[in-house]
Amino acid sequence: MRDVVRHLVWGVALGALLAANPSVKAAEGGLSFYIEGQAVPLGGVVPPQGLYFDSTTYFYNGRLGGNRATQLGGNIIADAKVNIVADFATVLWVTPVKILDGDLALALVMPFGEPAVRAGVLINGPLVNQALGRPAGASVGDATLNPGDPIVSASLGWHSGHWHWKLAGVVSIPAGGYEPGQLSNIALNRYLGDISAAATYLDPTIGIELSAAAGFTLNGTNPSTRYTTGHEFHIDVSASKYLTKELSVGVIASHYQQLTGDSGPGARLGPFKGRTTAVGGTLGLTALAGHIPVTARVKVLREVEVENRFQGTVGFLEVSFPLWVPTPKAAAEPKPVAAKF
Repeated sequence: MRDVVRHLVWGVALGALLAANPSVKAAEGGLSFYIEGQAVPLGGVVPPQGLYFDSTTYFYNGRLGGNRATQLGGNIIADAKVNIVADFATVLWVTPVKILDGDLALALVMPFGEPAVRAGVLINGPLVNQALGRPAGASVGDATLNPGDPIVSASLGWHSGHWHWKLAGVVSIPAGGYEPGQLSNIALNRYLGDISAAATYLDPTIGIELSAAAGFTLNGTNPSTRYTTGHEFHIDVSASKYLTKELSVGVIASHYQQLTGDSGPGARLGPFKGRTTAVGGTLGLTALAGHIPVTARVKVLREVEVENRFQGTVGFLEVSFPLWVPTPKAAAEPKPVAAKF
């Protein structure tokens, strides 16, 4: 079973490696950059040296009801619904470089997608002012397919027996297709960084995986809206069982907490600090496509205990596989021993 689980780790760890990776969510809109449950399972594992590809399709359906308001693109809206479909294409290079005896990995992520937003009440903002020149209570909808902000990351991973752990840093660069004044944007249009630590216990013999990943997101200012999102904390945990050599099931829990309030001239609703807890499950399957191990994973989580955020359901469909891994070096042939008599 060890070889199959190793192949599975190569695939799934690509998705887990970017523990603090991209999200189409933002605290500016009552959501967050970090997506609940994205860092686990296998959150502490860095794959072996090589080049890997991951496509993570993200689904989110949520609502901000109860006459609560939020801001999107500088617009103040209430009774809002959001339906997001986005994909995050990731290329990961696990280098041969060692730092503090840890494996160095570098990644580039390019998001693109279509957030569909429907607001029952448009209170104020660019959309109203452009159309009417004054605030109004009309409903409005927006759905635009565009590229998000590119994201780069670096990680250091260590291994000892059944234990794996890593440190990761992520930077999001405001160079996507952000459209000022609109409701539908996958780009965040601000610099932000995320630092995280993760650990995994993986026993291939009995097929048990336990992971935990925690981190902090440091947010910059969106110059278009003059909105500065507060700093955030997030933590994910998972427990999985391999039912066969190829199939695993597990449970996931996640918590998000905004530590400092939103600020700046554009934060017209005040600090707007949010929090949420999400719980759900995961199903993973690994198969060989020729000689290439391909891992597919589905994750679904439901947000509960929500404050100052959309509340809904989070879904992932991840497909990961290695593009290239070094050929194992052949063992040197024993040299004949010459003896003198």
